[in-house]
Amino acid sequence: MFEKYLHTRYVGQKRFSLEGGESLIVALDQMLQRTGASGVEEVVIGMAHRGRLNVLVNTLGKTPNDLFSEFEGKYEDSLDESLTQGDVKYHQGFSSDVITPAGPLHISLSFNPSHLEIVNPVVEGSVRARQHRRKDRDGKEVVPVLIHGDAAFAGQGVVMETLNLYKTRGYKTGGTVHIVLNNQIGFTTSDPRDTGSTLFCTDVVKMIEAPVFHVNGDDPEAVALVTEIAVDFRMTFGKDVVIDLVCFRKLGHNEQDEPMVTQPMMYRLIKKHPGTRKKYADKLCAQGILQHEQVEKMIQKRRASLDAGVDDNKSILANHTPPHSVDWKPYKNIPWTFKVGTGLTKNELRKLSDKITAIPDNFKLHSRVEKVVADRRAMGSGKLALDWGMAENLAYASLLQEGFAVRISGQDAGRGTFFHRHAVLHDQNRADRYAGTYIPLQHVSDNQPEFVVIDSLLSEEAVLGFEYGYATAEPNELVIWEAQFGDFANGAQVVVDQFIASGEAKWGRITGLVMMLPHGYEGQGPEHSSARLERYLQLCADYNMQVCVPSNPAQMFHLLRRQMLRPYRKPLIIITPKSLLRHKESVSSLDELTSGTYQVVIGDDTITKPDEVSRVVFCSGKIFYELKAARKEHKIKDIALVRIEQLYPFPHDAFKAQLEFYKNTKEVVWCQEEPSNQGAWHRIQHYLLRHLQPHQKLSDAQRASAASPAGGYMGLHNVRQKEVIETALSVGI
Repeated sequence: MFEKYLHTRYVGQKRFSLEGGESLIVALDQMLQRTGASGVEEVVIGMAHRGRLNVLVNTLGKTPNDLFSEFEGKYEDSLDESLTQGDVKYHQGFSSDVITPAGPLHISLSFNPSHLEIVNPVVEGSVRARQHRRKDRDGKEVVPVLIHGDAAFAGQGVVMETLNLYKTRGYKTGGTVHIVLNNQIGFTTSDPRDTGSTLFCTDVVKMIEAPVFHVNGDDPEAVALVTEIAVDFRMTFGKDVVIDLVCFRKLGHNEQDEPMVTQPMMYRLIKKHPGTRKKYADKLCAQGILQHEQVEKMIQKRRASLDAGVDDNKSILANHTPPHSVDWKPYKNIPWTFKVGTGLTKNELRKLSDKITAIPDNFKLHSRVEKVVADRRAMGSGKLALDWGMAENLAYASLLQEGFAVRISGQDAGRGTFFHRHAVLHDQNRADRYAGTYIPLQHVSDNQPEFVVIDSLLSEEAVLGFEYGYATAEPNELVIWEAQFGDFANGAQVVVDQFIASGEAKWGRITGLVMMLPHGYEGQGPEHSSARLERYLQLCADYNMQVCVPSNPAQMFHLLRRQMLRPYRKPLIIITPKSLLRHKESVSSLDELTSGTYQVVIGDDTITKPDEVSRVVFCSGKIFYELKAARKEHKIKDIALVRIEQLYPFPHDAFKAQLEFYKNTKEVVWCQEEPSNQGAWHRIQHYLLRHLQPHQKLSDAQRASAASPAGGYMGLHNVRQKEVIETALSVGI
C-alpha cells in the first residue's frame, strides 16, 4: 500500500522500493516486540537503501509528511544547524521509541552511504558504545540488527571482516540478528553462475557457524515465526543468527530502471505475482478471518492517513526520552580556536608517573621492557627527558583521572608497532596464555573510567568502521584507531570518505574519533613511508576534521588532552612519527607538560635577531630535525625554521604572526619530504600565499612529483632526501 502510494504520487522518483519483500516489515515488527519482551532496551539497525523509506515510515514512525517534503526537495524546515550538505532521503537515519510488552524500546536506524554493507561495522561499534554506557557486558540490553542484500552479503569483503569481529574481546556485541533481503538479483546480475561461488548467499556465515533460517517472503506468518526463533536464539546464546528472507524485487534496481531488458524470464513471472499483501489478505478471507470489505476499509484508511501525511502507527511513543541517551548539543557550533589549558602540575605528573610505572610483585618483564619502565620512572622524576611513549601514556592517565574513558585499537596497539607504547605488559614467566598481562592504565585511580587497549584482528575497514560507530555514540571517551603504518589506512578508505570526513556535513553526525597514522620517509620503501597526508587534506572543508603533525612528545601530550578537554568533537587525524620516537632531540621536559596547550605553529627559538633572517623555512614533522641538523652543520645563521603543527584548520593568525616576526625576510620556503604531488604542498599553498607581504616570494623544496610515494632503495632515498634538505637551505642563493 505504502509503496504503491509513493509510486503514484512521485512518478519515476528513486525510492528503491521494497515491493516483493514487504515481509521485511513483518520481520522487523516481530523482532522489536520480541526483543522488547526479552528485556532489550535498545535496537540499532543498519541497512542499505532497498526498502529503507518503507522501514522509516512503517517501522520507525517517521511521518509521511516529512518524507513527502524530502521527495519534493523541501529541506529548509528540517535542516539541522550542523548540516552543510545534507543527503538523499534513502540514506537518512532516524530514531524513535516503540511500545513493547516489557516497556519502551528505543530503535535507531543508522545513517549510511550507498556503499553496500559498509554500515555493518559502524552499527556494531555504535552498539558496543551503548552497551558500555549501560554496563551491558553480555549484550542483553542493546541488540544490533543488520539488513543485507543477497548479492552484497555474498560479495562485499566488509561482511566477512565484520562477521570476524563477533567473538573478539574488543568488538563483540553479544550476537547480531542478520536479515538477508534475498530478492535473488543484484542490480542486473541474477545468473547463479555470476552471483557467487556458494550454493547460498548466506554461506559466508559458515565461518562463524551461525544458524541460517531460510524463509519464504510470501508467507508472513512463517516470517514472523522464524523471527521469533532467531531473536530467542540470539538472546539465549549470544551468537549471530541469520534470516534468509527469500523474496523478489518487483521493479528495477530503482524506479527509473527497466529490469525486463536483462531478466525477461524472471520479470514475466514477477508481473503475474499479485503481491504479498494481496496473497495474505486473500488467504485470511478464504479462512474466514477477514472479509473483503474489511480489507478494503483498511486500505482506504491507510490511504487517507497518507493523504494527510500523518503517522497512524500506534506503537510509536511520542516525546519519550530514553535512559542513557546522550546530549550532543554542548559539542555543536564550537570554534576550533576554543581555548583550553592542557597542562598539569609537576606534582600531578609525578603521581601519574608512579601509577603507570608500578609493576605487580613477581611479575617478570622482558629485559628490554624493564629498561623502558625504568627509564619512564626517571622521566617522571625529571631525571630523564620525556620520550613519546611516556608522554602519550601520561596523557591517557591524566584523562582517565579527569573522568574520560580511553579506547585504543589497532593491529599492534598494546605494545605499539615501533615498540614505544607498552600499554600492555607481559609476564615472561606466565604459564597460561590467557593470563599474565598487566595494564597499568587500568590502575590509575579508584573508580576510574575504563581504559581499553585492543590488538585488533588484521582488518582496517571493519575495525575503523567499528571505531567510528563507537565514537559517534560516545562523546566522553577518547576513541583512537591506530594504523600499523599510515598507508595501510587506505584499506579503509570508504570509511574515511563516506563517514569520517563527510558524516557531519551529510547527516549532522559528530564524532571525536582519532586516527593515528605513522608517517615519515626513512628509506623503508613505497609501502611504509607515507600516510597519504594529501588525501586527508583534500577531504578537509567546512571545519570537518583536524589534521595535526606533532613534532615532539609534549605536543602529543597536549594534543590528546585537547581532544577531550575542549567541547569540540571533530575527527582528529594525527600524523605520528616512526624514527622520531627515538630521536635524541625529539624529547621534552616535564616543564613543557605543565602549561599551555597544543601549539599549532612552533617558532624558531634559536633566532635572536629576527631582523637579520633572510629566509624562513616552514615545514611539518620529522624533516624539521633534518633541516636543523643541516643548518647547524653548514653554520647557517640567517635561516629560521618554523613548524606548522596543525595543517587543518589552517592556523592563519599564527602563520601570519611568524611572517610579521621576520618582517625583513624576502624568501619563504615550504619544505616537505613527500613528492610535490603529495604531502601538504598543494593543499596549503594558497594559505601560504594569502599572507605573504609584497616583498616576499614563496618557493618549495620537495621531491619531484611521483606515482609512487617513495623510492624502494635506501641509496635512492638518501640522495632524494639530501636534495630536499639542500634545496630548502639554498633557495635563492
